[in-house]
Amino acid sequence: MGSVTSELRYNPFTGQPVVPGVIDSMPAAARLGLEPARFCRDCGRRMVVQIVPDGWSSTCSRHGVVDSTSLERR
Repeated sequence: MGSVTSELRYNPFTGQPVVPGVIDSMPAAARLGLEPARFCRDCGRRMVVQIVPDGWSSTCSRHGVVDSTSLERR
C-alpha cells in the first residue's frame, strides 16, 4: 500500500490526482506557459507563487521550488 501512495501524482494547475489512462484537463493559459503551477505535483498542496518578469516560481512547504524554466525542460 505504501508504494501506491508514493506514486500518486497531482495536476500542478488544478490540484486533482492524476489517474493513469484518463485525459487530464489543463487550462489554456497553462498550455501556453502563461499560468504558474499552483499545486505541488507530489502532494497536491497549494504552493506559494511568485511572478517575476521572466517567468514564475512556486514553492511547496514540503517539496521545494518549481519554476517556469524547470517545467520548460520536461
